[in-house]
Amino acid sequence: MNPETNQFTISSTYVVLGEDGATIPIAVSDRFFTDLENQFGDFKGKRLVSHFTFDRDWDTWEMHPAGEEFVCLLSGQVDLILKQNEAEKTIHLDTPGAFVLVPRGTWHTAEVHSPSSMLFITPGEGTQNR
Repeated sequence: MNPETNQFTISSTYVVLGEDGATIPIAVSDRFFTDLENQFGDFKGKRLVSHFTFDRDWDTWEMHPAGEEFVCLLSGQVDLILKQNEAEKTIHLDTPGAFVLVPRGTWHTAEVHSPSSMLFITPGEGTQNR
């Protein structure tokens, strides 16, 4: 962050959106998710705005029971694989700015076809991984 302009970069500072309209910048570190849990607990009513880069397929699946997740491709080429009630759907993202709204309670993962950068707005409460 530049303290004089309040300017941040999404790769070094994520944002927590509170249910009361608050926006809270959180510095990214090796302990980010632990710090997030310590500061916000179960994350009820909050969303996390984050940015990740990928050069390989995700090695886990995740699911967000508290709401839809916004997933936007900034660069690269990714297939998002959505699984709900044993039915799988693949959504191909290859245009910067293309996005998907992953439905609440839908397991999802990604196959990365080229180095990719993605922006996420995630309802974190109750998130599960497998």
